[in-house]
Amino acid sequence: MARYRDAVCKLCRREGIKLFLKGDRCFSTKCAIEKRNYIPGVHGQRRTKLSDYCIQLREKQKMRRIYGVLETQFRKYFRLAERQRGITGDNLIRILEQRLDSIVHRLGFAASRAQARMLISHGHFLVGGRKVDIPSYMVRPGEAIEVRPRSREMIAIKAALEGTKKRTLPSWLELDATNMKGTVRSTPTREEIAIPVEDQLIVALYSK
Repeated sequence: MARYRDAVCKLCRREGIKLFLKGDRCFSTKCAIEKRNYIPGVHGQRRTKLSDYCIQLREKQKMRRIYGVLETQFRKYFRLAERQRGITGDNLIRILEQRLDSIVHRLGFAASRAQARMLISHGHFLVGGRKVDIPSYMVRPGEAIEVRPRSREMIAIKAALEGTKKRTLPSWLELDATNMKGTVRSTPTREEIAIPVEDQLIVALYSK
């Protein structure tokens, strides 16, 4: 499976904002944005005027990196969003949020989406009582996600759950932290998803 293997802090610096790709580190003074808030590379501190295309491209890259998907997969999600009723940008974000790795992260079972993908791939979660080891699995409203009984003593999962006290659980999710179980109450709306992305710029980019 193809995946990004370079330093993820470079991605935040390239986009100029915190993408929260490394869990608790992003909330500390060790965050790369706090130390070097400019683009990586020898020309990173130069100021350049961005074209409309470049602004649209940066928004697309920002969203793709937040959710940790590669270009081919992102295009597939966009085409799926186009075919659905409603606003394409809202549909795209909703599809990405319904991925299992995103929901595991939102529920607080993982400190980041990257960690969520690793834990899912290793078979630590049940969806509707069945083991699911596919991070891109689309979770439907009403389905329950829980940590497998034999995985509930894992330090990484316990530490992530402890960190959820710093975050607000989305209204479309329900969490039973004691039993390490969460439920998707409903399909999320755009207003319930707080990410620093102008999705209409992405729609404009792919509509050319």
